[in-house]
Amino acid sequence: MAKASTELIQAFRETARRLRDGSAYSWGHHGACNCGNLLQVLTPLNEMEILTYAHTGTGEWTELAVEYCPRSGAPVDLLISKLEQAGLTPTDIHHIEYLSDRAVLEQLPGGFRWLKRNVREDVILYFEAYACLLEMQLQMAHYTEQLIQEALIGEKQDRKVETVS
Repeated sequence: MAKASTELIQAFRETARRLRDGSAYSWGHHGACNCGNLLQVLTPLNEMEILTYAHTGTGEWTELAVEYCPRSGAPVDLLISKLEQAGLTPTDIHHIEYLSDRAVLEQLPGGFRWLKRNVREDVILYFEAYACLLEMQLQMAHYTEQLIQEALIGEKQDRKVETVS
């Protein structure tokens, strides 16, 4: 599962908004597919620039992510690197292309159901559900951190009381 961050949550929401507003969408086009549209939000690159970079590798995003080499400096690897910097793993990239992460699908309005990878409306639903899931994870992490801090403060206060007694 992707590492929850405000940047990634905002990127999923912005990508969904752009798709809803009519951004170019074509599942078989590296620059206008699920990952391509997400990369348009995460980078200053447009659809054609992403397509050009992606074509320096072989295959669809799933294969490109698996073959990724962070030290190569190849244009396609710069794209994968940007997705990883945002908190995504090669498995996440695969799930984004195929709309297949069960944890995300369970967050859909109305509950779990399979979506079609090449249907704009399904991509929008998936990206919005992904953003909600990541937001819940981020809130849970923040809440857990607060509990730990409160426990540590309580422990220090207990030690002070013991020392004084």
